[in-house]
Amino acid sequence: MPNVFDPRLFAKGVPHEALRELRHHEPVSWQDEHEVGIWPAGPGYWAVTRYADVRHVLRTPADFSSSLGATQIRDPDPADLPFIRRMILNMDPPEQVRLRTLVTGAFTRRRLTRFADVIRERAARLLKDAGSRFDLPRDVTDELPLANLCDLLGVPNADRGLLLEWTNRVIGYQDPEHGVVVTGPDGKPVNPRSPAQLADMFAYAADLAERKRHEPADDVMTALVQAEVDGERLTDAELKMFFFLLVIAGNDTVRSALPGGVLLLLRHPAEYARLRADPSLLPSAIEEMLRLHPPVLTFRRTATRDLTLGGREIRAGDKVVVYHVSANVDERRFPDPFRFDVARSPNDHVAFGQGPHLCLGAAFARLQMQAFFGELLELGELRLDGEPRRLTSNFINGLTSLPVTI
Repeated sequence: MPNVFDPRLFAKGVPHEALRELRHHEPVSWQDEHEVGIWPAGPGYWAVTRYADVRHVLRTPADFSSSLGATQIRDPDPADLPFIRRMILNMDPPEQVRLRTLVTGAFTRRRLTRFADVIRERAARLLKDAGSRFDLPRDVTDELPLANLCDLLGVPNADRGLLLEWTNRVIGYQDPEHGVVVTGPDGKPVNPRSPAQLADMFAYAADLAERKRHEPADDVMTALVQAEVDGERLTDAELKMFFFLLVIAGNDTVRSALPGGVLLLLRHPAEYARLRADPSLLPSAIEEMLRLHPPVLTFRRTATRDLTLGGREIRAGDKVVVYHVSANVDERRFPDPFRFDVARSPNDHVAFGQGPHLCLGAAFARLQMQAFFGELLELGELRLDGEPRRLTSNFINGLTSLPVTI
């Protein structure tokens, strides 16, 4: 059976043929986690590729834990796990439910929608300033979600560059263009997502939280500092990890979704023309973009007990990795799954997850996509002006370059 672990494989394009073979013949398949470049081999994992199985794993935290080994394919250092588990992404119910209840109030529809006009104006300005020939990520879509996130969090404009640096450090570590190799005292590479390698980010988060305590504003960081349920507030570690999650996930998911959606339009000119002729289709078009270009390729869980999934015997402690990018094109769920249809309905993709970890920022991501593509449709017709370049990653479905011309 095909191996779909290697991040370099995804740099060439999503390996849809390999994933289709797995869906048809071995929907829960053992994957060797071989050595890649300077990164050592891992113990291996089960790849889950069918929609129904992916949905089941994500909705059954009692069997498939986010906490035992966290949520990335690559194992964290055991010494880092206690701190990493203070992030809601790496928690299981009931603790995860407690934290989600605490922070849900920070993501009110009123707080999000008040940014709509600002986001639309920012998107229009960036597209206008880019000229008639430009590289979409470099000139527009790297900046747009970052600026929007800073507004939402209450981060000063002068500090935007820090957020981009942290995002590239964490997300791009597998990519030779974005990654920075950090070595430990023994000369061996260390995980750049380790808390020890992100001390500057966590120190900034603590300083920002303290500032919001004394100078509250209508932003998410203030809301997180003030969040309280039954007299309970977020701990300092939880605040730091929420900042980490929002900076990395809140930035890079939209940063990946925007050029991914544009590339789909460019490769399907008839649907692009259909959308330009009828912009009322934009909400369903955005869902179709998310289905065919989910920002997150995979997420990891860890089996809590011996169990059977897809006919395979899984042992307690085994890594179980769901492939959103495969589930979203599962022929068993989506008719003609590789057809890009801007009016597709229903479209119950899993781009934002399922179950207790359904993405907290999904509404803000959709708001940004709506604003950006609304402005994009006002431009003349875009066309490809060179070969796209993809991020080397088995986690984020990123584009690092997308040359276009109007």
